[in-house]
Amino acid sequence: MGQTPSPPGEALDRLTGRIGEPASVRLLSDRRGSRVWKVQGLLGAVALKANNPEGDDASDKAAEMAQEDDHLLRLTEAGALSPDYRVDAGVWQGGRWLAVRWVDGAPLWRALALARGAEGDRASVRPWLLGIASTWAQHLARMHAADWAHADVQPTNTLVARDGRAAVIDYALACGPHNDRRVPYRGALTHTTAPEIATAILATSTDIHVQAQPAADIWSLGASLFWCWTGHRPVAYDDGADRTEKLRAIAKGSTTAIGVVRPWRFPALEEAVAACPSTDPADRPTARELAAAW
Repeated sequence: MGQTPSPPGEALDRLTGRIGEPASVRLLSDRRGSRVWKVQGLLGAVALKANNPEGDDASDKAAEMAQEDDHLLRLTEAGALSPDYRVDAGVWQGGRWLAVRWVDGAPLWRALALARGAEGDRASVRPWLLGIASTWAQHLARMHAADWAHADVQPTNTLVARDGRAAVIDYALACGPHNDRRVPYRGALTHTTAPEIATAILATSTDIHVQAQPAADIWSLGASLFWCWTGHRPVAYDDGADRTEKLRAIAKGSTTAIGVVRPWRFPALEEAVAACPSTDPADRPTARELAAAW
């Protein structure tokens, strides 16, 4: 077995002044050219990201890291993001690193495990589900009010705290006004890609930036809730299909009716989720409307 990669020393040196002497460092993820550690200090904890300098796309991942840092600064300035979320960022001998406040919570798929079964049909689960959906929509509404789209709304980028509040993470792919991008946006997780984004990706070359709009986030929000509550993706396609085939299926705009696959009846959630995947972006509810409805 290979040695577990350590976080950049340059980052740890800088973070000591913010979170105290690191008491523990744990590698959380090492894939697709990026690494993430949880660094716990005496004064707090951060999620520390860095590009893998040995990866084939090391320069692209370093550029993506710098892009996310730029997004965090601009979103904070616009009032769409809490000032305490971004902790620090910088360069190291292998590229770029970024530290953000540690957010305690379970990824949406794991958090909704109980709700996916018939045993989830209970009085205590219903307001909990609506609270997750509402707080998630509130986060997006603040971004949308500043003319930003998160552009990577999906289950792994949504953490659910013990009190049932949702937190949104990972802003590397966000699309904002007057964006001088280092890395063009070409969609995110295929399963939660909006039809208009799928159509634009299929119609353009890989070096062309596709500007996501807030309405695409709404499609992705509905798709994520649909998927994690029912256990079924909203667009049916073969798991073995390549990304292009899946995008073509999504671009057609046809989705599975939530009433066919829901684990139990819950109109307050179903009706709003069913409105999100409208093929025409103009027909989708806004994040503010969803937050109020839930």
